[in-house]
Amino acid sequence: MEDIEKFVRGFSRFQQQYFSEDHTLWDALRAGQRPTTLLIGCCDSRVDPALLTGSDPGDMFVVRNIANLVPPCTPDAPPGVSSAIEFAICNLEVARVIVLGHAHCGGIRALLAPQQETRETDFVERWMRIAAPVRERVLRELAHKSSEERHTACEQASILQSLDNLLTYPWLKRRVDEGKLVLHGWYFDIDTGALMAYSACQQRFLPIVCPISPGGPVRPEPVAAA
Repeated sequence: MEDIEKFVRGFSRFQQQYFSEDHTLWDALRAGQRPTTLLIGCCDSRVDPALLTGSDPGDMFVVRNIANLVPPCTPDAPPGVSSAIEFAICNLEVARVIVLGHAHCGGIRALLAPQQETRETDFVERWMRIAAPVRERVLRELAHKSSEERHTACEQASILQSLDNLLTYPWLKRRVDEGKLVLHGWYFDIDTGALMAYSACQQRFLPIVCPISPGGPVRPEPVAAA
């Protein structure tokens, strides 16, 4: 019950801030949403996109799933994620897409070390098959690295895989080619508090918001997307 009370108190603060102090924002939002950004993030409770970016309601259209994956555009693509991407691009006409991954991702852990016990369902394992090519590449190219380094490399490479998969949607790729849409790959390092972005020029993730305290752990470079 304490958690529920915390959430109710939190909503009361939200109500006070946005319905008592900022009528202008909600007056505009009542007429409809016009977010500029589609953010595809992980379900992990530590990685809330609005909290991490300080966004107000209406700023971002958010899709969250295990390991922030994007399925390729195929007839049997999972409709939940694909339909949300379609709506954001074709209906809302967002200007950018951010794929936000993070350190210590449980989905990537499951990808690298699948559960051995039998379960009634295998939804997680089936979903993570989207990133199977990333796993195979990391295990092949980084076999000499530590398990932690392979885990981080897989987290970052899966972001690149999702960016590549986004370009398999024809209406999305068309907007990218026309210069109407920009794609970004971001990585939140939970250990250091840093935010990193993928640089296509340097083919690696570089900090765009550095750790507050210097001397944090150095992350290995990712395996490049195929």
